[in-house]
Amino acid sequence: MVEPDRPSRWSGYDRRVDEQALRSRSLWLDQLEEPITSRPSLGGDVEVDVAIVGAGYGGLWSAHSLLRADPSLRVLVIEREMVGFGASGRNGGWCVGELAGGLGGAVAAWGRDAGVAMTQAIIDTVEEIGRVVNAEGIECGFARGGVIRLARTAPQLTRQRAEVDQYRHHGFGDDVLRPLTADEATDRLAATDVLGGVHLAPGARVQPARLARGLADVVERLGGTIVEHTSVIDVIAGSAAARPMVVTDRGTVRADVVVRATEAYTRDLPGLRRALVPLYSLMVATEPLDAATWDSIGLRDHETFADDRRMVIYGQRTTDDRIAFGGRGAPYRFASGIDPSTESSSDVHGRIAATLVELFPQLAHVEITHRWGGVLGVPRDWRASVGLDRSTGIAWAGGFVGEGVAAANLAGRTIADLVLRPDSPLVALPWVQHRSRHWEPEPVRWAAINGARRLAGWIDEQESERGRTPRLASVLDRIVG
Repeated sequence: MVEPDRPSRWSGYDRRVDEQALRSRSLWLDQLEEPITSRPSLGGDVEVDVAIVGAGYGGLWSAHSLLRADPSLRVLVIEREMVGFGASGRNGGWCVGELAGGLGGAVAAWGRDAGVAMTQAIIDTVEEIGRVVNAEGIECGFARGGVIRLARTAPQLTRQRAEVDQYRHHGFGDDVLRPLTADEATDRLAATDVLGGVHLAPGARVQPARLARGLADVVERLGGTIVEHTSVIDVIAGSAAARPMVVTDRGTVRADVVVRATEAYTRDLPGLRRALVPLYSLMVATEPLDAATWDSIGLRDHETFADDRRMVIYGQRTTDDRIAFGGRGAPYRFASGIDPSTESSSDVHGRIAATLVELFPQLAHVEITHRWGGVLGVPRDWRASVGLDRSTGIAWAGGFVGEGVAAANLAGRTIADLVLRPDSPLVALPWVQHRSRHWEPEPVRWAAINGARRLAGWIDEQESERGRTPRLASVLDRIVG
């Protein structure tokens, strides 16, 4: 490892930001009590031990894990905007012990033993995050209430019972996934048309922006450096003769290892436009609800909640007693486009609010105070991955498909082990060194992704209206695991 540069590299910067514009990005950013100020930009060419591109959960957990393992490391995190700007400051606040596709997808992709090991690792990660949040004093509303997933149609109930059987078959009991009768589910969450449900125990509610910004503060206390408002132009692989480099608009960073933790924004790096597609998930939040309304709804243990439709919905009871509620359904934009207007004003926001009232009619006249959204990173096979190419010095973590709050912690710990302890148990997990093939070129991927989105909505309608799953559902299931 090289000798780190002097701190003077980071001196001299303007801490003023458009705070009102930043707070409008989500309820979570708007809830921050402290003024939102900017960290320094990169001040020129530097050499460090590990350079991390992206100050979201993946990048921050990687930095945290590296510095906890070896405090002497010079770790630099490079962020184009600000900590908490992207998905880490806008997500649903589900810290859940599950990857996209669940246990069934993991076993199908990697075999029984590896799939079970992968599932157990992500389950254990929820406890690990709770431990770190408590030990580091991160005030992020972490509440370990698990996840309530309702079954509101007969096909949803059938899928849930099959899922419980699958968990039992692979050695997981009620302490992980427990089936609920209609009465038990309604007692926890009194939505309409409840036929049953499941309670996934490894899950916690968090305030996402506070988690991201609190974690960034811890990284800095441990000796790491975070630079903001620094755009990465290219990541250049190393070789036997040269170290890898991060080329930015404010200087070049040379390091022994460069970690790419850019999730949906990976599309902006040369050669990676089709590595991950950015798919929108949008959210709304109610005004704070009174005690009588909460008595009529439930969520006494601050469970996060959803039902089992294919067009995913998700919600939580916030730290100030609102409901924050989101869902998929916004169209994929041609050529992996990201459009800020979609994030703040979309007809999908209206459909999400209507779905919330469908679940809880007593909210019909409650004010929706916040509308926001963001993009999540989706690989072609819907499988998250983490890895390190030792020949080039380039590491990566991402493709979490909206399940990144917990998965990013596991990825960050794995990155640290790949760099420092390559014989650790985490390095043996099956997502390590996994590489998804790139998405198809346009217009094929635009047509396919938006076709799949419309198909998911149609299947949900058929299940609700007719009480059965159409045969075309198998096509969608093969696509998304």
